[in-house]
Amino acid sequence: MAILSKEEAQAILKKVLSYAKADACEVSLNGSDGGNIRYARNAVSTAGQIDVMSLGVSATFGKKTGTATINEFDDASLQKVVKRAEELAMLAPENPEYMPPLGPQTFAESLTFNAKTAAMSPDTRADMVAKSLSVSKAADLEAAGFLENTTRFNSIMNSKGLFAYNKSTNVSFSVTMRNKQGTGSGYVDQDFNNLDKMDTLALSKIAASKANGSAGAKAIEPGKYTVILEPLAASDMLGNMFRGFDARSADEGRSFMSKKGGGTRLGEQLFSENVNIYSDPLNPEVPGSTWNGDGLPVTKTQWVQNGVVKNLSYSRYWASQKNVQPLPFSRSLVMEGGTQSLEDLIKSTEKGILVTRFWYIRMVDPQTLLLTGLTRDGTFYIENGEIKFPIKNFRFNESPVIMLNNVEALGKPVRTGSGLIPPMKIRDFTFSSLSDAI
Repeated sequence: MAILSKEEAQAILKKVLSYAKADACEVSLNGSDGGNIRYARNAVSTAGQIDVMSLGVSATFGKKTGTATINEFDDASLQKVVKRAEELAMLAPENPEYMPPLGPQTFAESLTFNAKTAAMSPDTRADMVAKSLSVSKAADLEAAGFLENTTRFNSIMNSKGLFAYNKSTNVSFSVTMRNKQGTGSGYVDQDFNNLDKMDTLALSKIAASKANGSAGAKAIEPGKYTVILEPLAASDMLGNMFRGFDARSADEGRSFMSKKGGGTRLGEQLFSENVNIYSDPLNPEVPGSTWNGDGLPVTKTQWVQNGVVKNLSYSRYWASQKNVQPLPFSRSLVMEGGTQSLEDLIKSTEKGILVTRFWYIRMVDPQTLLLTGLTRDGTFYIENGEIKFPIKNFRFNESPVIMLNNVEALGKPVRTGSGLIPPMKIRDFTFSSLSDAI
């Protein structure tokens, strides 16, 4: 029962709303169904299958809102959860930022569902993990990984006639491989909507190569270096920057998009001219929902063009305060790049460092977006266009804003998490100290 069709979800939501007596009411109905396998030291440790479904009711009198949730769907339970939400609303304080429900909206049909991914079975997962384990055993490494697939649906309806429904699938895989001496480590992390794109064998071979190749790392002095960031490492850095594209935090002086003395840096060139970032829920490589939690349509949006910030994200409330149209942010992010491969970027580098991934990233200064963290799972020294030897890991202190000002070259974007991110060649990246992490 965890995955309902659009019509089945709509029927339940209509029934719930028929019980409502509040001035305004919004109901959400969500469910998921999926399975997973976890393994460590080259052996499966756990495997499971889980399906869940829940319904939430937000009832509002004036500007007072109460919310209640339930996972029972008989008529008596549905009436009970509505009554409970309305009782809580009467006890709640007024919300000064309350926004009335939206009326009916038009949404494009999303591309987030894949039937083959939804049909994954325990046997499918077992075969995929077996391929990964065959790589670690053949390379005399120890692997610890996690494979998970999920099918889910999300739906909302309110008393003003809004209805939205989305069904999606996802398969994710990550594995760490280490040599038995504990001196070399490799890691990969990938997810897709489409099962056909997930190759656990190829990904595990990459992790194994990094594990064997990073053994015997040498220490070199910290400092400023030209770096080649693999897409995973680049994504680790950029994720913190994307959260700064919020208009309210910029207007209130709380982000790197805030201008000293007031106002925002919208329209300023903050990055190199070759930096272009947009989101598009209908991009087939990184599809996303075409509506957000408020029921607003999500469409293609240009965030950065030729290094200039073109848009900031506005919630409904903040848009009303600034007399602009709301603009939701989308996780389906694309950073445009070139045609070069990671190997091409390495070949073009006289001296530099290849970074596989960053780990334990923490914010140092939100207004400059200065971050600190560690390299991990394979860091290598480059000389005359070739990887010469593995090096000990570093702690870094760097801002993605500065990083994107120092872009020398961008490779071909690849899917990393929910975005398309290119490998990057960056000059003057700051490593502040050595780390004993593997």
